[in-house]
Amino acid sequence: MVVFPPCKINLGLQITGKRADGYHDVLTCFYPVPWCDILEAIPSQKFSFIGSGISIPGDIADNLCTKAYSLLKKDFDLKPVALHLHKIIPTGAGLGGGSSDGAWTLRILNQLFNLDLTPETLRQYASQLGSDCAFFIEDRPMLGSGRGEILTDIAVNLKGKFIVIVKPDVHVSTAEAYAGVKPGAPEVALKEILEKHPPEQWKDLVHNDFEASVFKKYPVIGKVKNLLYEHGAQYASMSGSGSAVFGIFTSSIDLKNIFEGYACYSGRL
Repeated sequence: MVVFPPCKINLGLQITGKRADGYHDVLTCFYPVPWCDILEAIPSQKFSFIGSGISIPGDIADNLCTKAYSLLKKDFDLKPVALHLHKIIPTGAGLGGGSSDGAWTLRILNQLFNLDLTPETLRQYASQLGSDCAFFIEDRPMLGSGRGEILTDIAVNLKGKFIVIVKPDVHVSTAEAYAGVKPGAPEVALKEILEKHPPEQWKDLVHNDFEASVFKKYPVIGKVKNLLYEHGAQYASMSGSGSAVFGIFTSSIDLKNIFEGYACYSGRL
């Protein structure tokens, strides 16, 4: 069985508080984007995981696909599978590629072994893998709160729009991104802004709280955002804690020559 785990962008990202457990409370809109990895799971004599494409950092035992299999195996009599992940989504980009791979491993195992787990149950498992993994259990925009694992519906629809995602050759660690922000309550609810205002009005209304400190330390990321606006983006923003930046456009556009040497994706939403 083969599936295609997509990435996500963040439409707004507000850091609203510091938690007693060391995490931060956030408010954001996760939006799925069809820039996908390729994940295959087939029955096997023993469990195995191999990767191809973009190099996957870390030990195999720490990969979220492996952890997802182990998580379900604790509660179900799963037979061994051979997992093959072909990595296309850039890592360390704020696009949630690894989280998507872990969540889609849960989804593919649910189908492969006829576990009949509901989306809600799968989300509970996914939240044990990572803060934004639960979002990838279903394929629609969601408002994320808490650590990002508390999900509610939001009426945001970018269907028919075009997106360009650019990842500069810069790595921003999540820890350093959080170290540069001061949590605070937003003046206007993100859900209200996104639902009541069209994308062409988001530039001055929808913000990613990580941008100010990250752009200061890595000016190239801010430069990418400015270039997307210069080439006609209705709205542009860094995704997550970076370093990928996306632009929303009204028509198809190819900017690979502008961002030569960077990972770049363009397509219809």
